[in-house]
Amino acid sequence: MSEVSDVGEIGDVSETGELSYAHGTSGTPLIGDTIGANLDRAVAAWPDREALVDVLSGRRWTYAQFAADVDGLARALLAGGVAKGDRVGIWAVNCPEWVLVQYATARIGAVMVNINPAYRTHEVEYVLKQAGISVLFASLSHKTSDYRAMVEQVRGKCPQLRETVYIGDPSWDALIARGTPGQDEEFRTRRSELSCDDPINIQYTSGTTGFPKGATLSHHNILNNGYFVGELIAYTEQDRICVPVPFYHCFGMVMGNLAATSHGACIVIPAPSFDPTATLSAVQDERCTSLYGVPTMFIAELGLADFAMYDLSSLRTGIMAGSPCPVEVMKRVVSEMHMAEVSICYGMTETSPVSLQTRRDDDLEHRTGTVGRVLPHIEVKVVDPATGTTLPRGSAGELCTRGYSVMLGYWDEPEKTAEAVDAGRWMHTGDLAVMLDDGYVQIVGRIKDMIIRGGENIYPREIEEFLYAHPKIADVQVVGVPHERYGEEVLACVIPRDAGDPPTLEEVRAFCEGRLAHYKVPSRLRVMEAFPMTVSGKVRKVELREGGAGGA
Repeated sequence: MSEVSDVGEIGDVSETGELSYAHGTSGTPLIGDTIGANLDRAVAAWPDREALVDVLSGRRWTYAQFAADVDGLARALLAGGVAKGDRVGIWAVNCPEWVLVQYATARIGAVMVNINPAYRTHEVEYVLKQAGISVLFASLSHKTSDYRAMVEQVRGKCPQLRETVYIGDPSWDALIARGTPGQDEEFRTRRSELSCDDPINIQYTSGTTGFPKGATLSHHNILNNGYFVGELIAYTEQDRICVPVPFYHCFGMVMGNLAATSHGACIVIPAPSFDPTATLSAVQDERCTSLYGVPTMFIAELGLADFAMYDLSSLRTGIMAGSPCPVEVMKRVVSEMHMAEVSICYGMTETSPVSLQTRRDDDLEHRTGTVGRVLPHIEVKVVDPATGTTLPRGSAGELCTRGYSVMLGYWDEPEKTAEAVDAGRWMHTGDLAVMLDDGYVQIVGRIKDMIIRGGENIYPREIEEFLYAHPKIADVQVVGVPHERYGEEVLACVIPRDAGDPPTLEEVRAFCEGRLAHYKVPSRLRVMEAFPMTVSGKVRKVELREGGAGGA
């Protein structure tokens, strides 16, 4: 939907009769390297180009310096008895050491386990036990989190955890001091034993019920995904990528770090966690060509009182992912942030993560109304959730994806793996999608987020896109809440443009009158200061629903 005045019904079946299936054929082969071997190629090609910049500390690494520090850390881990397949955890905010751990563990075949920096003792204890982590790297503290104190609380309950190394602490220096050039033969032997299909990374998905599951990914999964995402926005060694999104998530460590190093580009860390001022300052001062973020990040940057004072003319591209981008936000990103080639990506942790992506020359309608088309070497289809049958194009159903990017499985949970990945190796995403005639895909909601009101299927995304144009609404999320008669009713949760003059339910309903079908018009309104978010920038709709039908 490119114009809010043209809100049609989602799911008009294609007249061509073509099925909702697409395969990303490509003349560019998949990479068969391990992550370490791929880094070696970058170092050989661009030893003196910058690989990594940390704005906060002022530290900088060329590719040659970065590889030397990666190898030093890898040798130290070998000296500490880390074997191939051992799990090494990292529980930290964005910093250069995070990136060093990522590549050092890959060098020696250890499985790096990403731990959400927002986790507290109950959650981190679960991950330490479930993954069997033997060595843990952690920040000392960040904002209200005292990581050392939390580790001390759970250490006695995690018998496999034998060592914790704190970033910025003498324990880091002590670890590095273990590594010696005398380990070169052992280092070479270990590297020769690695396969690109080995598990190399566990990422815990942010489950809304119960404990999260550990998606297990290989070198082949994440290296290729980072590479092809970078290919589609034409990365070269000239690019400098500002990465304000968290490294613990695929967005940061795959689409950011691996997309960069596989193309000889530079990773720029603007701050330990997202800060709109620090982000734009980094883009300006480091002359970044690419900027990442979820839509709420771009909204925050555009909303800065001194936004116009930043020189963002070096930007040409970037990636927006995590949730759909409002049309008006995309217009400003393209025109005022100079990101004419900005790309929308869709994916999930279990698929390394990206399956669909818009292309550099796509128009505004495709960048806001779709999440792009299939990546090279990947298959996607839209199926009937009940029968598994592939649907005609234009029909809403569950999006499934297959190919090199699909995870090896959930760590030590074969039954949950079988629930998500079927016998044909199709990953079932749980997302409701529509494939258009041109192969581009619209995400219309989660299967569990779809609202069924009096027998009518309602897709929250459609109503959200429409309400973004209301003059009093800065941001909006739509959820279904229980209703005695209709089963569910529509609740609009809004963040007002002016806190002193929020919209009323009557104003919202009047705005929808005659432009949305009656059953889609919100019957409840909740005005909020902010939405509950995951660390990766996704709105936690389950919490909005749990708030009940409160509001006007």
